[in-house]
Amino acid sequence: MGALYNMFADSRSSFFLFGLVLLFASAMSTLAHAKTHHHEFIVQATPVKRLCKTHNSITVNGQYPGPTLEVNNGDTLVVKVTNKARYNVTIHWHGIRQMRTAWADGPEFVTQCPIRPGGSYTYRFTIQGQEGTLWWHAHSSWLRATVYGALIIRPKEGDSYPFPKPKRETPILLGEWWDTNPIDVVREATRTGAAPNVSDAYTINGQPGDLYNCSSKGTYVVPIDSGETNLLRVINAALNQPLFFKVANHKLRVVGADASYTKPFTTSVLMLGPGQTTDVLINGDQPLGRYYIAARAYASAPNAPFDNTTTTAILEYKSAPCAAKNCAASKPVMTSLPAFNDTATVTAFSNSFRSPNKVEVPTEIDENLFFTIGLGLNKCPRNFRARRCQGPNGTRFTASMNNVSFVLPSNISILQAYQQGIPGVFTADFPANPPLKFDYTGNVSRSLWQPAPGTKGYKLKYGSRVQVVLQDTSIFTPENHPIHLHGYDFYIIAEGFGNFNPKTDTAKFNLVDPPLRNTVSVPVNGWAVIRFVADNPGAWLLHCHLDVHINWGLAMVFLVDNGVGELQTIEPPPADLPLC
Repeated sequence: MGALYNMFADSRSSFFLFGLVLLFASAMSTLAHAKTHHHEFIVQATPVKRLCKTHNSITVNGQYPGPTLEVNNGDTLVVKVTNKARYNVTIHWHGIRQMRTAWADGPEFVTQCPIRPGGSYTYRFTIQGQEGTLWWHAHSSWLRATVYGALIIRPKEGDSYPFPKPKRETPILLGEWWDTNPIDVVREATRTGAAPNVSDAYTINGQPGDLYNCSSKGTYVVPIDSGETNLLRVINAALNQPLFFKVANHKLRVVGADASYTKPFTTSVLMLGPGQTTDVLINGDQPLGRYYIAARAYASAPNAPFDNTTTTAILEYKSAPCAAKNCAASKPVMTSLPAFNDTATVTAFSNSFRSPNKVEVPTEIDENLFFTIGLGLNKCPRNFRARRCQGPNGTRFTASMNNVSFVLPSNISILQAYQQGIPGVFTADFPANPPLKFDYTGNVSRSLWQPAPGTKGYKLKYGSRVQVVLQDTSIFTPENHPIHLHGYDFYIIAEGFGNFNPKTDTAKFNLVDPPLRNTVSVPVNGWAVIRFVADNPGAWLLHCHLDVHINWGLAMVFLVDNGVGELQTIEPPPADLPLC
């Protein structure tokens, strides 16, 4: 009996050892598959001709848009950025979690001082648990008008997509083009206090398309074959405009957004706020020919000026039976886009997003926050001449969260000050609620139109479970605001119109399969509720991704403490972190 027991014990221990060996081998094979990708980005002025005129545009490696980076989940990126332009620059890797590597996040004066002309900085970070489409862009002044590119994350080697493998994949970057230097546009607006001039064109992969002057030759062509299923990775890289997106006569099957998979759903139109990405499958199921891919503004702010033009690319069936010359001559099939202010279509689209399966949404909440977001008007300072106050009725435009208009430091980054305990750079007293409750989406008293400037952060303990209600206001004008959180993905558990009501609106909370995003389009005259766990130490910007609104102060910073031990602690700053 004893011998039998010993034999059983031996076999159990050898089975356990075998299990450990398998586990170790699997971990090693994952590590073996993970690669490190090295890239060099040269930021430089490059002649770019659009709309009949050549401009010296700031680009990366002379490309507009910039290079597409392709990696697998688990890989590491090492990107050396050298600044040969005349402006300060930083690069942000939009949507990358940056676990413990906040120094590589990129927003100017938040996680780093800018890379000065002639300087360089190497961004190093690992992609962990993210798959799909993200992008990178400048995070300094308005440089991202031309300094941006796609960042594609495929599954780990040996893993597959949770949908049939597409025959082809095409990144579609929606952009915004000014027929002048965009830096001059924002500087002029800062000088005058007025709204900046709107763009002159939208672009698809850098090209305005057939509906603009001098633009037909460069129109971007997306190939497809009859019977094929292709993946379009759509990115809204526009500076200031949410955009509708359609392909003539073709349905789009949404399978991912912001590098998270979604429960698939079919639609004929997408709406993306700046910063957002959407992965869609498209079938080559139409008669052979050419079909317009088109994008134009979703303009939710009543009476606010916007660029009302339409950018196009062409979906072209490769097996179309025609000589190339005839193909080029045949006019593509046009599509009709929603009305500029079609909020109903936006709401239906937004409400379609779900996670593929049940997810672990934080249910016990440690930090229950309520942030108002919106515009404002500052009275003209006494020492300013009238030409510096060209906003409505002699004012200057501003914007705020919880009545605080965010001001960036200029001598050191917030992250450095936070990590090194340097006083006088920021205060950690950002209000958890609006200083004054009011009818947020109603007729707001003029006394609330002028926010207080400040560099304020809100402290979060490591591991705290956070809920934020983002409430649009009708101060000056209500608007759909794409709100982006750096360093985190979050669950969007509900959206609605009017003023958020904690007594009744909690009934709308989806705590089963809400979508996971990094940028939420807060409905015009409405609200959105997001939840996340503060598991990534650092200083993380929460801001409106309409760049005009960041300049005006529609931002705040979460200051997330270190946890316990190395894996819950931010890495030390890199030796080449730029100095102010």
